[in-house]
Amino acid sequence: MKSIEFLPADFDAHGRLRLPLMLWCVLLLQARTWVLFVMAGASREQGSTLLSLFYPDHDLFWWGLLPGLPAVLVFLFSGRRQHYPRLWPRLRGLLILAQLVLLVWQPLLWLTGDGLTGIGLALLLIDSFALWWLVTDRRLRACFTPEA
Repeated sequence: MKSIEFLPADFDAHGRLRLPLMLWCVLLLQARTWVLFVMAGASREQGSTLLSLFYPDHDLFWWGLLPGLPAVLVFLFSGRRQHYPRLWPRLRGLLILAQLVLLVWQPLLWLTGDGLTGIGLALLLIDSFALWWLVTDRRLRACFTPEA
């Protein structure tokens, strides 16, 4: 067991600390362009229309996939994190960096001519909260700490 400060229900059957539910929400937030990409691929005829609705400039769509890469990596490695003891702890830093990029990106879009919308403002607030949570949550930090 990692620490006494966590409840027994916070550990899985192998004694590893479970990833918090909030992490999965933050991963979906960071991988939002990837989610849209999968949805567009699943709805074959309307895929192009769906992408154009959220990303009128297709170059922004491709750039939007980049900050979601760390979230996709955490999704992929989360079930087998004990097998990647050198990579897994570094992914938290990548998640924080990607969240910082997403937080700065929205105001940059507003400065380059995109209109200030309620959705954009809501994303800015949610991204701010997600960055704060990634940096300060003790349980998340413990999940990414390598086991001795």
